[in-house]
Amino acid sequence: MTLDVVILAAGQGSRMRSKLPKVLHNIAGKSMLQHVVDTTEKISADNIHIVIGHGADKVKTSISNPKVQWAIQAEQLGTGHAVNQALPAIAEQSKVLILYGDVPLISEDTLQRMLNTGSDTALTLLTVNLTDPTGYGRIIRNSDGKVVSITEQKDASPTELDIKEVNTGIMCTSAVNLKRWLPQLKDNNAQSEYYLTDIVSMAVGDDVDIAVCHASHPMEVQGANNRQQLQQLERYYQLTVAEELMASGATLADANRIDVRGTLQVGEDVTIDVNCIFEGDVQLADGVHIGPNCHIINSTIASHCEVKTNTVIEGAVIAEQCTVGPFARIRPGSVLASGVKIGNFVETKKANIRENSKVSHLSYIGDADIGKDVNIGAGTITCNYDGVNKFNTVIDDNAFVGSNTALVAPVHVGKTATIGAGSTITGDIAEGDLAVARAKQRNIKNWIRPEKNSRS
Repeated sequence: MTLDVVILAAGQGSRMRSKLPKVLHNIAGKSMLQHVVDTTEKISADNIHIVIGHGADKVKTSISNPKVQWAIQAEQLGTGHAVNQALPAIAEQSKVLILYGDVPLISEDTLQRMLNTGSDTALTLLTVNLTDPTGYGRIIRNSDGKVVSITEQKDASPTELDIKEVNTGIMCTSAVNLKRWLPQLKDNNAQSEYYLTDIVSMAVGDDVDIAVCHASHPMEVQGANNRQQLQQLERYYQLTVAEELMASGATLADANRIDVRGTLQVGEDVTIDVNCIFEGDVQLADGVHIGPNCHIINSTIASHCEVKTNTVIEGAVIAEQCTVGPFARIRPGSVLASGVKIGNFVETKKANIRENSKVSHLSYIGDADIGKDVNIGAGTITCNYDGVNKFNTVIDDNAFVGSNTALVAPVHVGKTATIGAGSTITGDIAEGDLAVARAKQRNIKNWIRPEKNSRS
């Protein structure tokens, strides 16, 4: 049988107090719906059907996946009605797994266990035991322990409300079963909705086996109906990632104060201090030390580098044994070779800086190619932009650039050349030359300093 996944994503999410559709709110930098779609890919779904309603255009724009087909639920008349909107596009020989766009942390492992539970024609339910089951439909079992129905919270009797095993809403069965059962649903309940859970009693009446799979952890089946629940899911997700990082060889100063919004790969003996954020695809090799309050985006950092406090690195490749920061900003296109030092309040952009060169203080190096063993003095600026176009600065090996130098690109500084402090360089400097480009100092003797006017 082919596997078709139906993801319900039509709800407004009024308790979010947001103009954004509920399923587009983020967990770890990615929408809840995208989390679910990505998980369906891991279980090799053949087709993905997303049922949309509120904010349909925004939801469709947010997902780019060739397997996705869209179904519209114009009126929100319940979960059973929502699934029914996707059925016309599902072949009868399919097995159908029903998921929710606001339940983002459902795991691949749990779904795979669920798909392997029961036969292809059975109705398989995912349940979980909760200390406080308020708000959830209760799993009703007979004296033999077999599931016979699900009762929603608002329709439950006092005895049923005491049941701790609850319905997660996630279930799977054959398309044949769904096409037989869903048209029979009635809305004679407290919500006046067509409950998907009512198919359980229909399965019992048709002698269809009902199999049960239990979720690995309550948080993976937790939905986010408000921002408080969204934050709870965020912290659970981040703590799970932190545990995985520590198992991979990273030391975290505080597992509760790290945020990974993408993929973070770490080698052995990596150290990450507090309040660090990693976005996109980040790789930290063996022995890397990340100081507190750093933000690293889509970058690769090789072994035994140190990134000091309050540094931002984006779209960069950093070779082994570099030191960056504190308070540095490494912008996209920056490539640092081994042993490079980037100091405090230094910004680089599209800069290729070769082995053992130093940019230690208060400088901007953009659109530049810097050779080996170059020393860039404090306050140096590559003036790469004329208001219309950008130009490159080239500094060859072993050059020395004095403090407070402005390099007006395009300009080429030769090997072992020296630039005097305070120079504005507008032309090329040959190998080994000294360039001094500043006004001659003039001292005025017996100069009288102006005094403040008594009337002012």
